[in-house]
Amino acid sequence: MQCETLKTGTECAFMAKSGCGFIGGSCRSIAEKCEGCERVMSHNETKYCLAFPDPSVRWRLGNCSMATHIKAASAKAEASKVRVGQQKQKKK
Repeated sequence: MQCETLKTGTECAFMAKSGCGFIGGSCRSIAEKCEGCERVMSHNETKYCLAFPDPSVRWRLGNCSMATHIKAASAKAEASKVRVGQQKQKKK
């Protein structure tokens, strides 16, 4: 639906027939860590996230799951590390 609060005229996933579905009735501006993400949109000199209405909450416990400017560390890459220089001991 079209946003009717802060980002008037743009598509917003949080809008409902009764108004903005987010707590407080409007989206919050992005956090500093969001700079460089592809999901950031600028409207009236204020930047908003297209994926979350309050982006600062996504950064409280670590990296944002939807951030496009940060590479996610994969568990497979850490597990595939090979130890070099170790030798097995012989049984006597």
